[in-house]
This record gives sequence, structure tokens and C-alpha cells, in this order.
Amino acid sequence: MKLTAKGQATRTRILDAAAEYLRGEAPGGVTLDEVLAASRTSKGQLFHYFPGGKEELLLAVARLEAERVLDDQRPYLDALDSWDSWAKWRGALIRRYRAQGTQCPLASLMSQVGNVDGAAEVATALLQNWQAHVRRGIQRMQDSGQVSLGMDADRMAAAFIAGIQGGVTVLRTTGSTSHLEAMLDVLLAHLRGAPTEPTVPFAA
Repeated sequence: MKLTAKGQATRTRILDAAAEYLRGEAPGGVTLDEVLAASRTSKGQLFHYFPGGKEELLLAVARLEAERVLDDQRPYLDALDSWDSWAKWRGALIRRYRAQGTQCPLASLMSQVGNVDGAAEVATALLQNWQAHVRRGIQRMQDSGQVSLGMDADRMAAAFIAGIQGGVTVLRTTGSTSHLEAMLDVLLAHLRGAPTEPTVPFAA
């Protein structure tokens, strides 16, 4: 649907208002009336700009949330070219997920639109884009001689993304970022070529 400038502004207003509301509330089970009230939109307006109704709107909000995941890691994610920048990226990640806590707007939104066309692509695109940023950072470090050329940059980037997702899953259960921090520290040590064994052996 081709929109006029005014129509695009209205659609964006609806989307931004719904997104802001859903970031402050647990999105699971949100009703269409709640979305309408939050965006100060009539049902006719919402269905005009989002013909698929609530599910289409929530999918659009999920796309915004996916972009926000990466935006919250910037500018460090875009410039992983020194150990200082990697440390700052780690810090940005921990701050983001500490602030998020056990609530994950994107996961909650995706649970509601899981069977809608395009839902799987939102999650897949996010993970692929995220991994590509990390891979480019590793390759920059290899180009500057700070990381071994023998390291498989794409495989290492995949380990970071899988580890982050695992750490966030534990966070949503426990409310603690300790597993996420441990994973990042181990992988960063491996990236540096440092030993990752515990300094104190586990008791037999």
C-alpha cells in the first residue's frame, strides 16, 4: 500500500505509540483495545494502516524491537577494532540486559506472532545481522594482527551470538546476568588467545 506523507506519518505514529506502550508493559496477551488506547487510534485507522490487525501491528513492533537490540549496542558494535572497543561492547550488552531484566519485549511479541508470515524472518534477520557485525569485528582484529589468522571468524561470531542468547535465556529465568557475563569473558579470553581454564581447580 503506497502511502502519502501524511498517511506514512500516521502509520509511524501508531507504530511508535504501540511500541512505546509495549516496552513498558509485558506484551504477552495484550488486547487490541489496549493497543488502540495506547496509540490513540480508532479501529478503522489501525486496520487501514495494518490490514492484518493486531498481529500485523505486533509484527511491525517486533521489527522495531529487533533493530533496537543492535542500536543499544552502538557505537561499539560497529567499531570492534581494538580490545578497548570489545570491552565497551561487552559493557553495553550487560547494561542493556540488566535494564531489561526478566522481561524481553521482543520474545514476548514474537510469541504472539509466531505463526504470522514474516515472523521467523524477523528473528533470523536479527541474528544474521548481529553475527555479521561481530564477524567483521573479528576480521578487523585479524587484519591488525591482534587476533590469530587461524581463527574461524564466522564460527567464533556464531559462538558469541549463541552464547548471548543462552545467557539471556538464563537471565529471563533467574534475573541475573552472571551467566551472560561469564560467557562473554570466556569467549573474549579465547579471542585474545588467553587460557580459559579456571585458576582454581574444581573439587573432585
